[in-house]
This record gives sequence, structure tokens and C-alpha cells, in this order.
Amino acid sequence: MIRLIRRRLAVAVPVLFATSVGMFVLGAASPNDPAAQYAGAAAFTASPENLAQIRANWGVDDPLPVQYLRWLGNLAQGDLGWSTSRHQAVAEVIGARAGWTLLLIGVTLLVVLAGSLLVGTIAAYRRGGLFDRGVRAAAYAVESMPVFWLALAAIAVFALGLGWFPAGGLTDVRATGTGVGDVAHHLVLPVAVLAISQAPWFLLFVRDSVADSLRDDHVLAARARGLPGRTVLFGHALRTALLPYLTLIGTHLPELVGGSVLVETVFSLPGLGAVSVQAALGSDFPLLAAITLITTAVVLAANLVTDLAYSAADPRVRVDG
Repeated sequence: MIRLIRRRLAVAVPVLFATSVGMFVLGAASPNDPAAQYAGAAAFTASPENLAQIRANWGVDDPLPVQYLRWLGNLAQGDLGWSTSRHQAVAEVIGARAGWTLLLIGVTLLVVLAGSLLVGTIAAYRRGGLFDRGVRAAAYAVESMPVFWLALAAIAVFALGLGWFPAGGLTDVRATGTGVGDVAHHLVLPVAVLAISQAPWFLLFVRDSVADSLRDDHVLAARARGLPGRTVLFGHALRTALLPYLTLIGTHLPELVGGSVLVETVFSLPGLGAVSVQAALGSDFPLLAAITLITTAVVLAANLVTDLAYSAADPRVRVDG
């Protein structure tokens, strides 16, 4: 495991470096003026001298390598820069909103894992039957639906039509705080939409893996010994299929993060996803660069944890790469 961690770190450093360089190149290619963005509406009446002074204070007219090295130095000191669109420190923006995004992704992942394991295992046990065919047809249909379309459909049906859940936000407009019950009620639709959009890959993977495991010798031997069908299914076949399932979690985490951006935007949730969209529309390079770098680091860390869990679950497996 120590060797695996070292190899992953050796890959992570150049990946993060390339990501940061790419963000700087894209930021330099943008035609937007950071000084005008910072000034906002006042930029229309500000004198060219004042705008030039803002650029000089920020050093945006310096050569790109100089700007990049200065940004790296500030990053090493924990300074992520200043958000031009929100007019506050980038670290404050991320710190105030990262928890809500982690909550959305964490709850969604738990729902997806539990649901796909249960439904996929039952579909494999009844493979070829009506339940199995219905589950696979639904999974293939959901795969073709964009997550933002699912979100809008959920709002139209369950929020506007039936009135069961709020259409957006994190708390009621009359609430004076963030109560657990109020937040949970507002998160039902976002979590359901994000979970449904990600479930097909996990569900179909579990279904196929368990179906293959049911034909393994040790499972057939358990059946021959007269063990109950539930014990054979969950105690033998599912346990064999769980190891590859760990790898799937790590590989699909970036897609889950990307889906959360759209879900947060549609449901007006105060997470990093909605902030990322606003930063992109406002060409807020410091905020975009920090969010991109942090997201890349989180994905790399999740892949490392997945590999460690895989090797810990089966010491016979040697994880390379």
C-alpha cells in the first residue's frame, strides 16, 4: 500500500500541475478585463487611469509565467486569491459552500450504492424474468436522459404539480435558520434526481456481476448443500461481486461531481456547483481555478482510496499503476 500511495502521488503532482497551467492559459486567452469585472457597473464611468491602476495592483499585465509563479506562491501560503464576481476571498466562498456540495454528493452516493446493490442483486437472481427486464429497460432509458431534464421534470411533477416538495433552495423562505428537517425536505428532490441519473451504471454492473457469480462453483456448491436462497444470494454471490464494484465507485466519482453542478444550478442550492456556473458566466478566473484544482485533487484522492480499499478487501490483488 505504501508503494501504491507513492505511485499515486507521483502521478497526482504532474496532473495537478498540468491542470493549473491549463487554467492559467485559458484565463490568459479570455478577452474579459479583470479590472472591469471587479469594478462592475462602475467600470463604465471609471477613468482609464483608475482601471490601469487596478490592473497594476493585481499584476494582470505581468507576463504569464510571472503571474503563475506568484499564484503558486500565494497558493503555498493558503491564499487562493480574490473572487472578482463575488467580491470576497476565494477561500471564504469555497469554505461557505463546499459543505453543502459534499452533503449532496455523500447522501446521493449512499442512496445509489444501497439501491443498486439491492435492486441489481434481485434482478440478477430473477434474471430473464419480468422484474429483470423492467429494471434493465428503465436503466437504459434513464441513461439517455440528461440530468438537467430529469431535474426539470421532477420540479414540474413533484413540486409544481403535486406540491409534495419545494422547487428549489435549501430552506423555506420564512425560515430563520437551517433546521435539519427543513434541509432534508429540500434535498429530497435534488438527491433523488442525482441518484437516479447515476444509478443505471451501478445497477447494471451489480446485476451482471451477481449473475456471473451465481454460476461460480462455490455458489453452486452452496446451493447443493441446501442453503436458503437468500443466504446464497447475499452471503455468497453478492460478496464475490463486490470487489469490482469498489473500482466502479472511484471511476464514476467525476461524473457524480459533474452531475451535482447541474443539479445545484437547477435547484438553486448554495453549493460549489452553482458557484462554478456563476464564475464561468462571469469569467471569474481565480474562483474557477481554485474550484477546478480542488475538484481534481478530490477525484485523485477518491481513486486512491478506492484502490486501497480494493487491495485491503482482497490482499491477493496487486494494484498497479
